[in-house]
This record gives sequence, structure tokens and C-alpha cells, in this order.
Amino acid sequence: MNYLAHIYLSGSSPQIRVGGFIADAVKGGIPEHYPYKLRSGIRLHRLIDNYTDHHPLVREMVALLNREFGRYGGILPDLFFDHYLARDFENYSSVSLSSFSRKFYFDLVLNYSYLPVRIRRFMWHFIFTNRLCCYRTVEGLMESVGIMVEYRGVPFDINKLQRYFVDNYDYFQDCFYSFFPDVMNYAENMKQEENSR
Repeated sequence: MNYLAHIYLSGSSPQIRVGGFIADAVKGGIPEHYPYKLRSGIRLHRLIDNYTDHHPLVREMVALLNREFGRYGGILPDLFFDHYLARDFENYSSVSLSSFSRKFYFDLVLNYSYLPVRIRRFMWHFIFTNRLCCYRTVEGLMESVGIMVEYRGVPFDINKLQRYFVDNYDYFQDCFYSFFPDVMNYAENMKQEENSR
């Protein structure tokens, strides 16, 4: 899962959402000085990633994308899912994507002191370019891919990806519609387990 999906699947707690957002930048053990809910968000993120990576539908997508795009094939489904979630956000939430995003950006700033250096480096660009809402369009999605490619420093043909994504738009949409309810149920179960500790 990518940023929007992780934040959404984290539920309504601001610190769990922030934990879900920063988890990829927290390597190894989770720092004990983090508040409990922030640590819960990081744990949930890791569980969701593991579930996603082993889901048969996602594995099928990754195999298909690996043939076309090599090492980026494992990352692209997460980005594609953020596009469909952003596009249809009002089907999954009682608030608009714009309101959801503004609230998250505010919570991110409030938790600035806990953010890893890697997150602090790109956070303001992320907020000022309203990245979460940008996923709604194919162009915004490709901009996000471009940012990722620049960060990783591995050459990649974004124009080829855009053509491929548009040509297979319905297939990837069907994958999202099949997979997302599964991961929503999984995340909900994991949150309930965490709350019962």
C-alpha cells in the first residue's frame, strides 16, 4: 500500500495515521519514545504491507508489472491503488478527499517532532503540492511516480508506464475493487486486536 491507502486504513486516530505514514522510514525496531498510538500505526502499516505482498491478486499484478517494468513492478500496484481510492474516495469515506487530506496534513505538522529525518525532508513538498489529492488523476499519479523515480535514482520510462496504465485501466480497476475490501477487513481486524491488548 502507498500513502493514501495506509492513512485511510489506519482509521480515525491522528497518531495512528501518522504512524502509518512514516512507517517505511522507521527501520528495525520501533522507538520506545514514540507515543503508543504512533507505534500502533507503524505496526499496522507493517502488517498491511505483509498482507498485501502475499495476497494472490497483488502477486498476480506484480508478476505482470515485473515483466514490463522490472524492479518497479513490486511498487506500482500500491500507487495504482492510491489512484483508484482517491478517485472514488467519497465511496469509502463520509468526508471528501480534500477535507481528509487537509486534516492529515495538519496532524502531520502537529507530530513533527516524531517524524524521521527522511519524512521531514519531503513533508513540506508533500503538503504544499497536495500529493494525496493529486492521486485522483492519472497525471497526478504519474507525477508521484516521477518523484519516486527521482528519489530512487533508477532510470524509468514514465511515458511508457502512463500508456500501459491507461491501456489496462479497467483491469487494474477490477483488481482494486476485488482487493481493497479484503485489505479493509484485514486492517479492521488488526486494529481490533491492537485495541484488545
